[in-house]
Amino acid sequence: MALEFTDANFQTEVLNSDKLTVVDFWAEWCGPCRAIGPVIEELSKDYAGKVNIGKVNVDVNPQISIDYGITSIPAILFIKDGQVVDKQVGAVPKSVLEKKIQANL
Repeated sequence: MALEFTDANFQTEVLNSDKLTVVDFWAEWCGPCRAIGPVIEELSKDYAGKVNIGKVNVDVNPQISIDYGITSIPAILFIKDGQVVDKQVGAVPKSVLEKKIQANL
């Protein structure tokens, strides 16, 4: 199950994590976001214990979106050691995200 990242827990769960963290910025009203949602869930199961994978609802947690300059969703950030190491904007096949995860493990 994908984690839920919020303005309140982002520092602890993402920036202070010793694992690669994949953060999906999404919104309820965004069609492509809903399309990629099941892929994010699959990845969270595939990489359980190895990679933190979660979602940020941009409507509920605007500060994180502002901090990272998120202007288009879905936007997926790959964060390691508190730094963005890769980014994907738009819905893409699972294989594209898996390649980015593997490259940053």
